[in-house]
Amino acid sequence: MNNELRQIPLFLKAEEIYNLVLKVSALVEEKGDKKDLENIILNDFKNSLNKSALMIPGKIAGAYKEDMLYDIKMQNAAIIRSEAHSILSSISGLKMCGFKEHDYLDLIRNEIDAFRILFAEWVQTFDESNYVIDRWGLFNPPGINYDDFDIDDELPYDDPFDDEDYDPPGNDFDDFDINDDFNNGFDDED
Repeated sequence: MNNELRQIPLFLKAEEIYNLVLKVSALVEEKGDKKDLENIILNDFKNSLNKSALMIPGKIAGAYKEDMLYDIKMQNAAIIRSEAHSILSSISGLKMCGFKEHDYLDLIRNEIDAFRILFAEWVQTFDESNYVIDRWGLFNPPGINYDDFDIDDELPYDDPFDDEDYDPPGNDFDDFDINDDFNNGFDDED
């Protein structure tokens, strides 16, 4: 694991949440009866908790570098927020399904709340001047629209592979037909 990540309070809090979720998941018993609806629902909530708790530190790791583009950071931030909400929903679901260890669930909820504050502070550090226009319009910095002019779109670019007049010496591809090899079969000696 990158030592820089170990210095980020948000990442450390995400790891704490992940470890708490693993402990709660171990308490959800898997009963042998695969047709028991309560068992199926409890295990679905457990699996959702595990997935979300694992996704959060991964997305932080994918967006923590300062020189990362704004839209990529915002996309990761939106996923992190969504997964945190999923954890809260799964906790409520576990309570409704009769999970008895409410203290552990409340502990995770409190850690998510502490995480939320660190998260909001982290998002405020995103550099709004380091962006490319998100043509989908979802993750642009304030004041930037999906259809704004971008000088990069106007830069001249000569594609060296798009020259119809270019014919290198020894080019025998004009008469090439890939289907000839397939229709006539391959020669074993080639």
